[in-house]
Amino acid sequence: MFKILKYSFYDLMRSKWSYFYFLFYLLLGFLLLFLNNDVSKGIITLLNIIVVLVPLIGTIFGIMYFYNAREFTTLLLAQPIRRSHIFLGQFLGVGGSLTLCLVLGLGIPFVVYGLLRSGAIWDFGLLLVVGACLTLIFTALAFNVALGNTNRIKGFGYAVLLWLFLAIIYDGLFLLSLLIFEEYPLDTYALIGSMINPIDLSRILILLKLDISVLLGYTGAVFKSFFGTNKGLIIALLILFLWIVIPVRLMIWQGNKKDF
Repeated sequence: MFKILKYSFYDLMRSKWSYFYFLFYLLLGFLLLFLNNDVSKGIITLLNIIVVLVPLIGTIFGIMYFYNAREFTTLLLAQPIRRSHIFLGQFLGVGGSLTLCLVLGLGIPFVVYGLLRSGAIWDFGLLLVVGACLTLIFTALAFNVALGNTNRIKGFGYAVLLWLFLAIIYDGLFLLSLLIFEEYPLDTYALIGSMINPIDLSRILILLKLDISVLLGYTGAVFKSFFGTNKGLIIALLILFLWIVIPVRLMIWQGNKKDF
């Protein structure tokens, strides 16, 4: 598994798209800090970019890599190697390379602007953890979509549609349902609704750490009132990690059953 991971990681790190992804975050970090000249404000500005862009990149890279490496995967399946090791190695290689680009791309500008001497270092660390989790979640979801669809065009379309639903459409439908049933007690419903979307959960997690009550919104306020700040942070992190485990387990199950 580690050999496959290493190959997948180096293969992606040599890709020009990985350099572009790294340079994008590097320039974005320097630009935001140049305009704000404040590490804390830069973290708040990055929040909405991270929770929308990172899942999209994870989805696109994951689906493209799986389809492009299909012949190599078929060759590996003919060897005496466990299928779970093959798919886990490829998944961790893709997710690891994207996470490294994200961490280095954002980490370098913030360190240059004095992050290590700032009180916002833990907030920034949580932002990177959330970004890494979202990368792994949507990479795993993309692998699941690719395993379930042999047709590349259909698989790519389904993967982008999944990101679009979780990033944009879900919030609209959720808000509409809250307005329709506003006469009923909705606290538990809002709490569950925020947990089943990793993007919303990530946003709430960072806002809880930053303790910005104005930006929490209804679901974030409910989350805070149910669990409190520190307990809410731990629970949100555990649910986010669960969001990684479940798609990975589903990916292994699909990979073991699929006929290549």
